[in-house]
Amino acid sequence: QVQLVESGGGLVQAGGSLRLSCAASGRTFSSTSMGWFRQAPGKEREFVAFSRWSDGSTRYADSVKGRFTISRDNAKNTVYLQMNSLKPEDTAVYYCAAYTAGGSYYASAGYGYWGQGTQVTVSS
Repeated sequence: QVQLVESGGGLVQAGGSLRLSCAASGRTFSSTSMGWFRQAPGKEREFVAFSRWSDGSTRYADSVKGRFTISRDNAKNTVYLQMNSLKPEDTAVYYCAAYTAGGSYYASAGYGYWGQGTQVTVSS
């Protein structure tokens, strides 16, 4: 079992920044790859970022590349999503997830555990 708790969401103006945190417990975090997804109203959940535990590599959706950064602190069992140059289209509920089921890292089916989500709203 893995428990994930996100925090750090809120309301920010376009061009601003936010840092999301996801605290994990219940599994060896340092050997678990992690991802961030988001879901906007009326849209499907979409991949945002991925951090592979084995080599530290990261992957990003094209829509956030160069603006968002995923990082992790294994000592704190926490994964972060630093979001800069935010746009109104980044408005969504953001979820962190543990990549435990395998398959494509950008597909939600590969993630066996999910947090409750945190709302990010970017005003224009």
